[in-house]
Amino acid sequence: MKWTGRFEGYNKSMLRKDLISGLIVGIIAIPLGMAFAIAAGVNPEYGIYTTIIAGIIISLFGGSKFQIGGPTGAFIPIIFAIVIQYGYENLLIAGFMAGMILVLMGLFRLGALIKFIPKPVTIGFTAGIAVIIFTGQIANLLGLTELKSHENFLPNMKEIVMHITTINVYSVLTAVLCFVVILLTSKFLPRVPGSLVGLVISSVVAALFFEGQVATIESSFGAIPSALPQFHIPQITWATVQNLIGPACIIAVLGSIESLLSAVVADGMSGSRHNSNRELIGQGIANMVTPLFGGIPATGAIARTATNIKSGAVSPLSGIIHGVVVFLVLILFSPYASQIPLASMAPILMLVAWNMSERKEFMHVLRTRTSDSLILLVTFFLTVFTDLTTAVEIGLVLAIIIFVKRMSEVMAVTKVLPDPNAVDEHLKGHMVTESHDCPQINIYSIEGPLFFGAASLFAKSIMDTIHIEPKIVLLRMSKVPFMDTTGASQLASIVKYAEVNEGQVIVSGIQSQPLDVLRKTRLSELIGEEHFFVHTGEAIEHALHQLDRNQCLNCKHFAFRECSALSNVTDNPKGVHTIDLVNSPV
Repeated sequence: MKWTGRFEGYNKSMLRKDLISGLIVGIIAIPLGMAFAIAAGVNPEYGIYTTIIAGIIISLFGGSKFQIGGPTGAFIPIIFAIVIQYGYENLLIAGFMAGMILVLMGLFRLGALIKFIPKPVTIGFTAGIAVIIFTGQIANLLGLTELKSHENFLPNMKEIVMHITTINVYSVLTAVLCFVVILLTSKFLPRVPGSLVGLVISSVVAALFFEGQVATIESSFGAIPSALPQFHIPQITWATVQNLIGPACIIAVLGSIESLLSAVVADGMSGSRHNSNRELIGQGIANMVTPLFGGIPATGAIARTATNIKSGAVSPLSGIIHGVVVFLVLILFSPYASQIPLASMAPILMLVAWNMSERKEFMHVLRTRTSDSLILLVTFFLTVFTDLTTAVEIGLVLAIIIFVKRMSEVMAVTKVLPDPNAVDEHLKGHMVTESHDCPQINIYSIEGPLFFGAASLFAKSIMDTIHIEPKIVLLRMSKVPFMDTTGASQLASIVKYAEVNEGQVIVSGIQSQPLDVLRKTRLSELIGEEHFFVHTGEAIEHALHQLDRNQCLNCKHFAFRECSALSNVTDNPKGVHTIDLVNSPV
């Protein structure tokens, strides 16, 4: 890991800025870390451990100067589902495996591939996660009791409805107070962390006036320890790895998306540039180490990263300081943190859900009423009503299917002939009619990628319009940017058809990628290297010299300018009249 540029020219003034920003972000991270852990179905201290360890490691080894790492809302439904289905110990193993996957992704330079995940998919599952987080806090806000936790959305909503009669007025008052304080602080004191102020004030009021009436962290989960847990290596077996590979992969994919998205936001705010592959490696190391101390999966946190930059951070040291601040708070103030009401946590998470919902982008895509709108809705509803893994998988598959369909529609195959009325006699499709079509030379202009989704259309378009025994089939491929082996296979069928009928295929203007595919598949040898031309004019001149002159006699199509001479040709080949087509742009 090279540190070049990360601390270049570092001085005392920069250190002071990093100390201030690290302190501010650390204070903000404390209630969020606990709230995310509680929402994910684990003890609040595990969120604190993750904030400390992952926050420091991501700043040390990550690829963004300003990235703040830790637990995030995006992981809540995943962690919750893993804990419900596999248990907390297996969550640690899944997190460790996800870290290994992230490191491998970085080493194999897969950071850039994350950018290819369609926006409707990311917006859909992010909005779905926001709904799960928001609705998941209704029970804590209302102070409902005796609820059973379920993995899926609908059973959890049913539990709320069934136990609505257990509503606790004191919990509602505590939550409303916290919510109002957060809003007022954000409006009148924007530089002060509203979530922390709301948490402290509502907790103090609840302790003074509602003592014993509101569920707290200690009454629900036990007291928060005032130290980090001991180093512990989970028991990993091959059966466990096989069982958890799916959850580990979804943690890794979501973690990579969130961290790189956060790094992009940081770049836009600071004018810096992150290293995506290094960022994945840093995230991977953090997620491998954090479970060894009981921590949950972590990634880059967009809101905390943005706060870090706005607070004046100049280097990764601010992220390290943020982790140290959280550690000191854990050591010094954990007894007080244990008395925080769960109702005070609910508004914080609900606001996090509201802010992460990407509601404006969601509505914008929805209003387009395109296939992207369908992808968005499918991903959103599957995230809410099934699980994130299913939602992402089906969302991606649907996006790929629609993309392939779109690309196949881009493919166009047009039979063309020279238009004598056009400048330089450009080849035009409207010139081909039943009474005006050369029986021996078939010219086709091909536009669009020649891949598996469009290859059959390409072959069908040619075979439906080709003459029974063409002498020459000229394929103009200057507008074919890409070809795969399926496209090459369909092209091979056309070449073989021409050969069987004692004809030949010639190609003009082919680009480098399709030509490389033809050479690798050895189809270029079947066509013949001498039958590839840079300009269509050269190809047409070659084709005209291959004509069966006897067949040209008395032909009335006059597809080319030369046809008037060729249709009256004698045994003397010198009677052929030619024009300069070599340099023609047709």
